[in-house]
Amino acid sequence: MKEFTYTIQDPQGMHARPAGKIAAIAQSYPGRVTLWKGEEGVDVKKLLPLIGTNLKQGDTVVIRVEGENEEQAASSLEAAFKENI
Repeated sequence: MKEFTYTIQDPQGMHARPAGKIAAIAQSYPGRVTLWKGEEGVDVKKLLPLIGTNLKQGDTVVIRVEGENEEQAASSLEAAFKENI
């Protein structure tokens, strides 16, 4: 399992465009990708639950990647978070 922590930087928070990009990257890997905000976790591969997290600027989340190619997946996702939100 690989994980990283990220604090939302975008003043608009998590909205459809960046969520779509992040979900698409997660879907390209066979493993499990989960975003945790406190005790609540959602499947990053599913767009609507990801948008439904209602993440705002300043919120801190933990992204956990499990399974095949987890190192590469975590690295790609972390870069996507930094570029998009």
